[in-house]
Amino acid sequence: MFEARLNASQVLKKVLDAIKDLLNEATFDCSDSGIQLQAMDNSHVSLVSLSLRSDGFDKYRCDRNLSMGMNLANMAKIMKCANNDDTLTMKAQDNADTVTFMFESQNQEKVSDYEMKLMNLDQEHLGIPETDYACVVRMPAMEFARICRDLSQFGESVVISCTKEGVKFSASGDAGSANIKLAQTSTIDKEDESVIIEMQEPVTLTFACRYLNSFTKATPLCNQVQLSMSADVPLVVEYRIPDLGHIRYYLAPKIEDDEN
Repeated sequence: MFEARLNASQVLKKVLDAIKDLLNEATFDCSDSGIQLQAMDNSHVSLVSLSLRSDGFDKYRCDRNLSMGMNLANMAKIMKCANNDDTLTMKAQDNADTVTFMFESQNQEKVSDYEMKLMNLDQEHLGIPETDYACVVRMPAMEFARICRDLSQFGESVVISCTKEGVKFSASGDAGSANIKLAQTSTIDKEDESVIIEMQEPVTLTFACRYLNSFTKATPLCNQVQLSMSADVPLVVEYRIPDLGHIRYYLAPKIEDDEN
């Protein structure tokens, strides 16, 4: 038997909003330590990795490991039916082919449950190597979302370059070019608003705007985003889910063609 309860369903709504643009379907791997999801996006360019710890749920029970393949569009339809402050309970039997979502209003006067068919999905678990990154940038998530959105109007790619002076985002195209520089914040009064750069060596990499903009759908989950970069390895964009876990997006850099 699997059962997981969250006192506010909006957390799972936000998690779903953060991944449903990139993934049509995904497998939720449930174990006694929590729920994991790992999947390549539909075009096999980026990787989404979600981790929700069991101790972050208000109630959690998983008697044996369970893999639930879900159509995320259908799951989103069900989640739309919940109010943000409803209590959400997910339940499944050990070898069931359905999962049940139950929503209870705060005053307990309204209880709705929705049953969804599970899918058998081919799973490819990719070992993600632990890497020491040359640059790690922590910055306000809203700021990162805005930069990605603004720069995507100028070009299909964003060049992110990180030096000890700060981090620079650039894009260029037919309309012209754009550069946005962020210096490291000198005072950390408000941690949520600070830009912190930990750098071993300077890095300059190019990424596709389209994917960065999809990753920023996770912005409502937390105030800060962490970007980890090294030459020739995928960028990691990490959003922490307070008290519950994290979402990490991996995106390989574009290999620049010689301009001749």
